[in-house]
Amino acid sequence: MLKYRIETKNRTEVIGLVFIICVLVGVLTAFVGSLVGLGGGVILIPILILLHQFVPGFEWASPQAIVGISLITMIFTSLSSTLTYFKKGRVDYKTGLLFLTGSIPGSVFGSWLNQFMETDAFLLYFGILIIIISMLFFLKKRPQQKLTLRGKTRRSFLVDGELYEYAVSPVFAFFLSLTVGMMSGLFGIGGGSIMVPAMILLFGFPVHIATATSMFMIFFVSVIGASTHIALGHIVWEYVLFFIPGAWIGGKLGAKTSQFLKGKTLEWVLRITLILIGVRMIINGLTA
Repeated sequence: MLKYRIETKNRTEVIGLVFIICVLVGVLTAFVGSLVGLGGGVILIPILILLHQFVPGFEWASPQAIVGISLITMIFTSLSSTLTYFKKGRVDYKTGLLFLTGSIPGSVFGSWLNQFMETDAFLLYFGILIIIISMLFFLKKRPQQKLTLRGKTRRSFLVDGELYEYAVSPVFAFFLSLTVGMMSGLFGIGGGSIMVPAMILLFGFPVHIATATSMFMIFFVSVIGASTHIALGHIVWEYVLFFIPGAWIGGKLGAKTSQFLKGKTLEWVLRITLILIGVRMIINGLTA
């Protein structure tokens, strides 16, 4: 009887510790993901893998369970941050919906294509690609020139008292998002790590609008991806519920903090985050 009580007490303490860790991890990953528009999944997944390997109470964290939790967590991260960004008028939802017409079917096709690929090699190549993208942010941008509107949709936003204008080609945006969605499904990560740099470098989005619009898109993509994992029975619901409060709080904190940072500061945060993601993927690819 005494042994049973001790075991029950230890189990309660482990569950309590797991709950605290999950909430803190949810806040951290959602905060960073919302701040730079990446969603947080690329940060949450490696943390859960490490917890599975070294921390008691995380034995349940199989790769399928981790991806499922990541997608469901990103739903709440992206929703909370998108609502905050919407109030500040920073979400280009029209262009975001245009990108979704390509990224959603692309993601489905990429997920199907993944079964025919050797994932470890692609993690290596994708990590190199991410680092190359991050290096592009160190190039000096050309001064903004007069917009050419032929075949493009003009967009304008007022951010921190400064008017930003850019033009998006619907055809180019569709095929770009289709490719990005396919790569996202193929490599098993959210598309924000590619889409945010693409919006900034190729379309001239101001970084604040790019991150906010990316979170808007990630919400819809995460809902579809999470629904697939729910249907496949990959979700460990008793642990998913531990992450949701942290994801909601972190998403709001990241979106609000973004409002107080200058565009240049956010670009530096984005550069460093992309480099860390790229290095992690290269290491995973080499050690897989």
